[in-house]
Amino acid sequence: MNNSFTQMLINYAPLLILFVVGWFFGMRHERQHLARLLLAEKTLGHIVVSSERFYHPKLVADTQGELVLGSVVIAQDYFKMVIARVLSLFGKNLTTYETLLDRARREAVVRMRTQAHAKGYNHIYGLRLEVSNVNQLGSMVEAIAYGTAVMSDEHKG
Repeated sequence: MNNSFTQMLINYAPLLILFVVGWFFGMRHERQHLARLLLAEKTLGHIVVSSERFYHPKLVADTQGELVLGSVVIAQDYFKMVIARVLSLFGKNLTTYETLLDRARREAVVRMRTQAHAKGYNHIYGLRLEVSNVNQLGSMVEAIAYGTAVMSDEHKG
């Protein structure tokens, strides 16, 4: 009996160790990404983003709007996806997917704001977000954020 337990431990210990190490590094990377997003959102906070489609802000003289967009593909680590698949069997809330989608949307908006900032704009209106699966497993998503960027007198900073 003791011999079979030892053999089972020898067979499955590397798998368990790899799972724990992968989960640790995946969580660490996600926390780092969220911290970078928070910093970028604060840095670009002066750019007002609105989902109003037909909004007509008071523009600076001799300017017009321009399409800006941000796009990103983000993958969830494999180890979190294994946990999500197990939880889905019990009808649990899949926070793994929620955080993946949240990170993708936020990153796309940050990239869109960065593009507007680089072109000298301070307001984006008509924001639209699109998110879609890239692979069949749902572990990778693409998020695209786009809108019309303008230099507005109303929000000049």
